[in-house]
Amino acid sequence: MKKSQKFRRKNFTLIEVVVVIIILVTLASIATPLYMNYVKRANIGAAKTQIKLLEDALTGYRLDMGGYPDSNAGLNALIENPDGDEKWNGPYLKPAKIPKDPWGREYVYASPGEENREYEITSYGADGQPGGSGDNADVTSYD
Repeated sequence: MKKSQKFRRKNFTLIEVVVVIIILVTLASIATPLYMNYVKRANIGAAKTQIKLLEDALTGYRLDMGGYPDSNAGLNALIENPDGDEKWNGPYLKPAKIPKDPWGREYVYASPGEENREYEITSYGADGQPGGSGDNADVTSYD
């Protein structure tokens, strides 16, 4: 008596593996640019939010001290009182640390700013260089 032999496949064929790889590569080539665009927009949004928080802290500093810190004192005046001024009621940021921009660089603070602004806070963006446009545009407090 013969046992009925059933065809049982245990492995994938080479064609099946190649088709799966092609499908995965196609999906990755579509998803990667979308993800990278999302990351760029998220970094710009994070920089704008951090600049807004720094502006709020500068407003608190101005209310206590009567003006904004000069460029020499910079944003460090928000977390430490180097002159020992009695009116200083900080730190104005919590935690008492100046954040880096989303690209890992220091924000650039200038007071007075250009075009008769009282101050400017700038992140040089993805390229880390002043100026630029598109993905490499600067993010500033006056935008």
